[in-house]
Amino acid sequence: MTTTTDAPTRGAATRPALPRPYLLWLVGTQAGLLGDAALYFALGWAASAHGGGAAGLVLTAITVPRTALVLLGGAVADRFGARRVMLAGDAVMLAATVALALTAADRGTPLWLLVAAAAVIGTVDAFYLPASGSMPRRLVPADRLPRALALRQAGGQGAVLLGAPLGGLLVTAGGLSGAAVADAVSFGVVLLVLLRVRPAADEPTGPRTGLLREAASGVRLALADPLLRAALLLAGAAAGALLPVVSLLGPLLARAHGWAAGTAGLVSGGQAAGTLVVAGLVAWRGALPRAGVGAAAGLCTASAGAALLALATGPVAAVAGSTVAGLGSGLFACHLGPLVLTGAPPTHLSRVQALLTLVQSVALALSNTLLGLLADAAGAVLPTLLCALATAAAGLTALAGPALRRA
Repeated sequence: MTTTTDAPTRGAATRPALPRPYLLWLVGTQAGLLGDAALYFALGWAASAHGGGAAGLVLTAITVPRTALVLLGGAVADRFGARRVMLAGDAVMLAATVALALTAADRGTPLWLLVAAAAVIGTVDAFYLPASGSMPRRLVPADRLPRALALRQAGGQGAVLLGAPLGGLLVTAGGLSGAAVADAVSFGVVLLVLLRVRPAADEPTGPRTGLLREAASGVRLALADPLLRAALLLAGAAAGALLPVVSLLGPLLARAHGWAAGTAGLVSGGQAAGTLVVAGLVAWRGALPRAGVGAAAGLCTASAGAALLALATGPVAAVAGSTVAGLGSGLFACHLGPLVLTGAPPTHLSRVQALLTLVQSVALALSNTLLGLLADAAGAVLPTLLCALATAAAGLTALAGPALRRA
């Protein structure tokens, strides 16, 4: 076993430590994610008071600008530097959340305010997400990247688990204004962290040909590269076939069985717990030697969990199925993420991350719509089984293809 930093190590005593700038950035990022999760809950809760159509409108106001502008956001981050884009985004969101808190305290929560806040969030996300997604590659050596991304994913899952309860407490104590103030504080923390963290490889390179052409060049690069192309297609397949299993179909299955909301929450929690366990193990011990095989094995594992969830007749089996699906999801994400980051050239880091976000967002939006319609027509069991089959097919296809099998 080697103990140099030129190759990944697996022993807990000999593995190289993650760089301190990355750990500092990660702490700030997780604070921001927790604040965002609390605000998202508060926005959804406030919107639900206006009816289901209004709640859907608020969600749409986030997703539409984020999806429409994300490729441009990646080009901006690659041209001007990821750190600069993140500093600008955090500053805008700090001002926006303070304004939201003041306006909500004065005028309550009219629908126009919720839609405006959601549109600002979606627009900033379009520029912020590609920049943030490229930061681990800019701060961490390649041999430690799988552990770094796994640690980030574990923190993200923790924010998801804690965000909704925290949002509920903040709304109870201070309404939407209270949640907005908390999110503003989190953006202030991230700003302070970013002022101290300076990635060594964050200087824009390459010719400037116009932002739209630069965004298109990121798409062309990814489509021309066999590994990136296969990884992005696999990410889209996983987003469309796997993500809706617990978020959309899990609650529908619970209602079909007559289970209480608490049981449905346990099913969702099982998925998050499974993902968190795998992310923690990879952060501690390191990833599998062949990342492509690990990602494909994760999808095959997740498909078994989805099938178990679909066929479960009691809560225990359903929670077990969602937990297995979470284990597979974590295994997939912890191995595919490093492949995409290391496969992108330094000049296109944010643009490839933007394309990854776009592929997943479009696939998820389409599958949620189709699966929801199918569930209305035939019940939730059939679409859940179809998701299990599609996830298994994606994993087996990845194993059959040389680009990912040899990665």
